[in-house]
Amino acid sequence: MENSGVQTFEYKAEMKQLLQLIIHSLYTHPEVFLRELISNASDALNKLRYRQLTDENILDKGQELEIRISVDDKAGTFTISDNGIGMTREDLTENIGTVARSGTLEFLKKMAEEKKAAGELIGRFGVGFYSVFMVADEVTIETRHAASDSRGYRWVSTGESSFTIEEIVKEHRGTSIFFKFKAGALEFAGEHKIREIIRKYSNFADFPIFVGKDKANTVEALWRKGEADVKDEERNEFYKFIANDYEEPLASLHLAVEGSGAEFKALLFIPRRAAFDLMRTRQHKTVQLYANKIMIMDDCKDLLPEYLQFIRGVVDTSDLPLNVSREVVQSCPAMASIRATLTAKIIQWLQKMANKETEKYLAFHKTFGPLFKTGLNSDFANREKLIELMRFESSTRKAGELTSFKDYVGRMKEGQKAVYYLAGDGRAQIEHNPNLEYFRKHGQEVLFLTEPVDIFVIPSITEYDKKPVKAIDQGDIELDTAGDPEKKGEDDLSKSLVGLFKDTLKEQVADVRVSRRLVDSAVTLVSSSEGLDRQTERMMKMMGQDVVSAKRIMEVNIDHPVLKNLSRRFLANPSDALLKKCVVQLYESAQLLDGELTSRSEYVNRMIDIMKEATA
Repeated sequence: MENSGVQTFEYKAEMKQLLQLIIHSLYTHPEVFLRELISNASDALNKLRYRQLTDENILDKGQELEIRISVDDKAGTFTISDNGIGMTREDLTENIGTVARSGTLEFLKKMAEEKKAAGELIGRFGVGFYSVFMVADEVTIETRHAASDSRGYRWVSTGESSFTIEEIVKEHRGTSIFFKFKAGALEFAGEHKIREIIRKYSNFADFPIFVGKDKANTVEALWRKGEADVKDEERNEFYKFIANDYEEPLASLHLAVEGSGAEFKALLFIPRRAAFDLMRTRQHKTVQLYANKIMIMDDCKDLLPEYLQFIRGVVDTSDLPLNVSREVVQSCPAMASIRATLTAKIIQWLQKMANKETEKYLAFHKTFGPLFKTGLNSDFANREKLIELMRFESSTRKAGELTSFKDYVGRMKEGQKAVYYLAGDGRAQIEHNPNLEYFRKHGQEVLFLTEPVDIFVIPSITEYDKKPVKAIDQGDIELDTAGDPEKKGEDDLSKSLVGLFKDTLKEQVADVRVSRRLVDSAVTLVSSSEGLDRQTERMMKMMGQDVVSAKRIMEVNIDHPVLKNLSRRFLANPSDALLKKCVVQLYESAQLLDGELTSRSEYVNRMIDIMKEATA
């Protein structure tokens, strides 16, 4: 039957490592091999269905699109066939023989090291086909592309170091994959088991799946049914299928939009957990786009703004022509209207969840908040609504509890002039920041910005409910100290001591001032109004910009025992060498608390010198 000789191809080094990881380290559920093969077959059929709209010369035109599976429990063999788009020789070498996306190997290595169930995510990285090697020692693919002048090819591999390709005579388009089960995988060599796995993972594939002579799945466009007509179990199964997820979704939204400039139906989901890098959303699939039940794009990122691309689901519209190219879809006027309406509906959904299903909303925000918050800097049409949906930790809430701007304002003390916040690398660091002391003493709440993304977006909110929004580590912040004990730091001696600080730290700080905000701590560092505020500076550094750190203002608490002791020592001997050592040590201690200390060895050595002198 063969028309040409067999050619052998070596897997690339990265591919060999990937195969070993997938086969031996990652998958905790070998049965997912079937889910991945069906998913690939369904994708091939969708591509064929789309091509049929514009290609009159397609091979085997008019055939019913389907997936067929046969198993032989006696021989222990398995075959899955589809009459979809098929593959060319180039497809076999490029798509089957290489890693689908750069970075995939590194991601999977990390997952294996952390012993996470990465098998549940493999399909999202374009390498799900290789799960078949968990249940087979050798796999054969026979395929022919749908182009009328195409040729047939056979691909064979043991999944170890190489694969072969040869040209064959294949009459019909499509792809067949067959193999013999390993001894330890013979539990899958039965029709009953195969049907059970299909119902679990692939019940809502877009095409009929036949096991033997009988159809084994439900082919139904749930999004076109009324919400009340769809059972929760059906919705959850459908989500698991389209999202390649084992868990049920956190929430779902059924939409039927008419008369808003764009008509469409949608079934959308929020996953329970993030299965991707939140700040690299282009690497995962979002929603599928259908036109009258025909899939146009299986990953239409243009349907949603980037900050909402944690959403999974299906959008089906009659406003797109079926024969439009995928490139033209992006510039189609209907797409802009669908996107705007879809975004508004999702925000309304989240608002309703925040008001009526608080625990569910907080679970969503804890998982997807870092991505969701980026909408403040990009979606100006919905900015005010998004501000209301933001949640933060706070000085008056327990660790892990989140609060809103609205709830914060509702708890504000009488006479409080602003909404206050403080950013840092996690709650533990923020809680030890000396700048909090005044606010704790006076019972004034401070929002904690614990996520790195916060410093990119929150400083842009300059006002809420007609109240300024301010960072408490700013040097020019107004504090109401009426009723507080007067600082005893206005005498000549204290002024001289502050002068010593200024002289010693003249290269390090912009100024030294007597503090009104410190209660228990000796010193703190605050931002100068002349330079970049600390949040902006951190943001620019995170973006990789070469920023020269602005000098900060040092505030000293001259009622603190250490400062009092220094005052006495200064009075006894203004030239005492220990004085300057202590001043530098206090400055670097403030840096240490802010996470800005770089000279740690010098800091420790100086501390030991001071201890020696103190204990001599």
